[in-house]
Amino acid sequence: MPDPAPHQDSTAALQRVLGTLSYLLTRSRAHERHASQAGITAGRSDLHLLMALDDSGGVSRVGDLAALMMVEPPHVTRQISQLEAQDLVERTPDESDRRARRVAITPHGRAVLESFQAARLAGLRQALSDFDDADLDTTTAVLDRLVEYVRDKHMEELRPRGRGA
Repeated sequence: MPDPAPHQDSTAALQRVLGTLSYLLTRSRAHERHASQAGITAGRSDLHLLMALDDSGGVSRVGDLAALMMVEPPHVTRQISQLEAQDLVERTPDESDRRARRVAITPHGRAVLESFQAARLAGLRQALSDFDDADLDTTTAVLDRLVEYVRDKHMEELRPRGRGA
C-alpha cells in the first residue's frame, strides 16, 4: 500500500488502511486459503460465531452473542442451529433462567476453531515478523480501542430514545 499523501493526517491514513485491510481480510479467497490450510470446511460466519463464543468463555446466551456480534438474535439462533448440526456447538438449558438456552462450543468446534486460528496466526506472524513486540502491543491497543468505540456506538444506536428526541 502506498504511503499516505503528505496532506493526510494520521487518523485519515489509519482509516484508509483499516478499510483496505477489512476488505482484504473478508475476501472469500482469504477465508478459503486459511480454511484449507487448517483442513476445515466451516464458513466465515460459522467461524466468526465460534470466535465470538470463544471470546465469551466458550459458553453464552444467544442474546449476549448477538449483542457481541452486533446482529439480531434470530440471525444467531439460525446460525446456531446450523452449527449444532455440524457438532460445532451444543445448546443447554440456562440454570438461572429456564426460558433461556446457553450455547457452548463442543470439543469438535474447539478443534475446528483452534485449527483455523493457528493457520491465520501463522500467516500473521509471517507478515509481521519485522516488527517488535512493543510495536505490536501498541497496534493491538489502538485496534482494541477502535473495536470498543464501534461496539459502544452500536449499543447507543440500539437504545430507545425518549419522546421528542
